[in-house]
Amino acid sequence: MTHKTMNAQPFWRFPLLGLGLIALMVGLWTGLLRLGWDLPSLRPGLALYHGPLMVSGFLGTLISLERAVGAARWWPYGAPILTGLGTLTLIVGLPVAVAPLCMSLGSILVLGLFAQIIWRQPTLYTAVMGLGALTWVVGNALWLLGWPMYVIVPWWIGFLTFTIAGERLELSRLLQLSPASRSIFLAAIGLFMIGLIVNPIAFAVGGRTSGLGVVILALWLLYYDLARRSLYRGGLTRFIAVCMLSGYVWLGIAGLLGLWFGALAAGPAYDAMLHALFLGFVFVMIFGHAPIIFPAVLGVAVPFQSRFYAHLVVLHLSLALRLLGDLTLWWPARHWGGLLNVVAILLFFANTGYAVVTALPKSHRPHRS
Repeated sequence: MTHKTMNAQPFWRFPLLGLGLIALMVGLWTGLLRLGWDLPSLRPGLALYHGPLMVSGFLGTLISLERAVGAARWWPYGAPILTGLGTLTLIVGLPVAVAPLCMSLGSILVLGLFAQIIWRQPTLYTAVMGLGALTWVVGNALWLLGWPMYVIVPWWIGFLTFTIAGERLELSRLLQLSPASRSIFLAAIGLFMIGLIVNPIAFAVGGRTSGLGVVILALWLLYYDLARRSLYRGGLTRFIAVCMLSGYVWLGIAGLLGLWFGALAAGPAYDAMLHALFLGFVFVMIFGHAPIIFPAVLGVAVPFQSRFYAHLVVLHLSLALRLLGDLTLWWPARHWGGLLNVVAILLFFANTGYAVVTALPKSHRPHRS
């Protein structure tokens, strides 16, 4: 993509992404508050919405914006607008039902987009990504109806896991997967969904069933994903492969924790299971795909730089420290690991921003005073 073509991208995508970044920054702040760091609260009770801010506010806005760009139509942009507005209502403290209503409407638009995609292209990978959109809708609807967060979060996990797994399956079709490998993939998805459905009836059984599905899916991705064949290449290709494969390890760890502990509602083990998946799996996927997503969405070049490995390593080490603290009840490790998780994400934005600036023509770079 040329520099001229990149500049032709609509400018109004930037504020839409900005709404997602606001959700991320407030979500990181509330996450530190929940860990016990002595920080000022932006408003009373906001820390309770750490999960919605991170999942529907940031990740939902980011994913729906990416989908809208790919669709090349105007109406899918309503999804990131609605999820962004939901973020703002949470932050300013509007009536509690407004945010989940906005997030629900945004996710319904994404589901509608996938219904059209599946109608035109009925493949396994589009169906899996569509199932991810459906689980997002269900999670947001349960939030709107006032269900407890520990029941809602597994549906949001389905949204992110199925979205990523569907995208990787789309790439893996180049390998001409055997019927047996596709059956294993479907079994993993099916077990996860069975766990979600059983969860309200038999909490522990549902959690372990979904955990088993996650473990099988992680092993499937480790074995069949194209990333395993890209490790021996250099530059961005190798970096993406390292991100993918290390992310699948964290996905497997999250599944093993779910299989061991069953469904959890709170506590250190719950923190370990969720952040192994949301940070170790989802954010590492973002790290790997950012040099591809940002040019497509915003029209800015993000050339690979070896410094990208810095934020990846910091995230892995800090997450390992956090999980050590969670599982051994060593609170300093949990607190400092959580803080370093935030540092890793901020370092990711700093390194990405530096790469963007260095790729600009000299006449477009910011001048130093």
